[in-house]
Amino acid sequence: MKMVWKYLRPYVPRMCWGLAIKFVATVMELLIPWLLSHIIDDVVPLGSMGLIAAWGLGMVLAAFMAWICNISANRSAAYVAQHTTRGIRHDLFDKISQLSCAQVDRYTIPSLESRLTSDTYNVHQMVGMIQRMGVRAPIMLVGGILITLTLDPVLTLVLIATLPFLSVLVTHVSRKGIPLYREVQRKTDAMVRVVRENISGIRVIKALSKTEYEKDRFAGVNRDMVKQEIKAGMTMSLTNPITNIFLNLGLTAVILVGAFRVNAGLCQPGIILAFLSYFTLILNAMMGITRIFVMISRGAASGSRIDEILQTPVELEAVPGEARPSPYHVEFDHVSFSYNKKENNVEDISFQLRPGETLGVIGATGSGKSTLQALLMRLYDADSGRIAIAGREVKTIPPEELHTKFGIVFQNDALFADTIYENIDFGRNLPKEDIEKAARCAQAWDFITALPDGFEHMLSAKGTNLSGGQRQRVLIARALAGSPEILILDDSSSALDYRTDAALRKALREEYSHTTTVIIAQRVSSILHAAHILVMDEGRELGYGTHEELMETCPVYREIAEIQMEQGAM
Repeated sequence: MKMVWKYLRPYVPRMCWGLAIKFVATVMELLIPWLLSHIIDDVVPLGSMGLIAAWGLGMVLAAFMAWICNISANRSAAYVAQHTTRGIRHDLFDKISQLSCAQVDRYTIPSLESRLTSDTYNVHQMVGMIQRMGVRAPIMLVGGILITLTLDPVLTLVLIATLPFLSVLVTHVSRKGIPLYREVQRKTDAMVRVVRENISGIRVIKALSKTEYEKDRFAGVNRDMVKQEIKAGMTMSLTNPITNIFLNLGLTAVILVGAFRVNAGLCQPGIILAFLSYFTLILNAMMGITRIFVMISRGAASGSRIDEILQTPVELEAVPGEARPSPYHVEFDHVSFSYNKKENNVEDISFQLRPGETLGVIGATGSGKSTLQALLMRLYDADSGRIAIAGREVKTIPPEELHTKFGIVFQNDALFADTIYENIDFGRNLPKEDIEKAARCAQAWDFITALPDGFEHMLSAKGTNLSGGQRQRVLIARALAGSPEILILDDSSSALDYRTDAALRKALREEYSHTTTVIIAQRVSSILHAAHILVMDEGRELGYGTHEELMETCPVYREIAEIQMEQGAM
């Protein structure tokens, strides 16, 4: 709740204005039954139609004032809730974008998605409900009781006798509600994860005829979520029927006691009628308070999940350090790293690249090739060893400076639902000449210019209206367009034919000879002419050198090369 208050603070003046209007509206609503009682008991017996009309007009004016003030207050509440949630959502999105890869792995993407969507929605509902009902319900409850005290204290005491039971009920149920709704949000995370996996893998699912299997899997997580929602809902819904029971018993007692008092001449019929009206208002107020507690329970659970992200400390900030004079552009010095901090995923890796040199990395799936580029870009911190760029340890380079040094095509990269030009430019406002040069070097120029709209051709989400090879060439063009110091191609030519792959490598040598390049590949032909080749297996270095040297000294590399030569891949 402290987190929500931080975002509410700028809107305190508007909230106070809205609450003041709500207070006036509530007072007007409370005034109407009193006016009715006065008309029946004091005005009607006088037999003056003028007075009856005048007091009746007063009731109409009170109802109209209540209506206008409620509308105005609710609009103000909606404004505050919307802008508060917008601020929370903005900062939460910004914070998520700053999380390190390790932190994202820990929270999981589905959980972050649900916190950004359903959790912020729950907070929005809570803020709006508190403003709409947070003033009206308590004032209606307290004001109704105070006014009934002035009408008939005995009957009011009958009503007040039910309130302690209701207070204990609401408090007990609310304490149970927050943990239950927190668990509901965890189940939501699980469901989002399954939906996300199904959407991402829809083609594979259809191709392997696994639609029914995935339906069953979704039905399972959906069933778990429904069970948890039912459990939470049933717990919180106990307040409504039990509140109704207590209040209706109180109402029955008021009518019985009131009947005896009217019969004894101690009370007037108009007061009984007013009591029934106030009792209805008090009943609605109690129901409103229980709804507030339900919404607060839900919003507090979601707020704590949001605050957990907002309070997450920033990892991978730059640390103090000085550059060492070095002839090398990229250095790995006995680097080891583990994702789970139990077993190393890469161990004791060392190599050096001079400016403009190319390193080829090859090895079996899961050998740690992609981990090297993640460590070089400092998406994760190495557990031991030293990684440096131009003599500066990557730990000492501010992230915003470090990442501008790279152009990268990830193994599973993404294109966005935008034009080809914007996908290559990627919001960097690059010169058109650089984008066209990158497209030519990436061997994407011919197919782009052959499209009816050229660079303005609109891509679907993930670029599904392009072939696999076309997507990879657009991604390579994006990486090259910013003229990076270091280019990383992580298995980015797997969908290219050998001729296009060879043309790409030739263009890189000619047009981007100043760029230090790291090529992670499965094909020997992609790294054949690299100045250095690193052979990896199970996170360890099996060989390092040129193609010719490795053919002589590394049996694993020689076996890969010979197999691919036999298959015509060289």
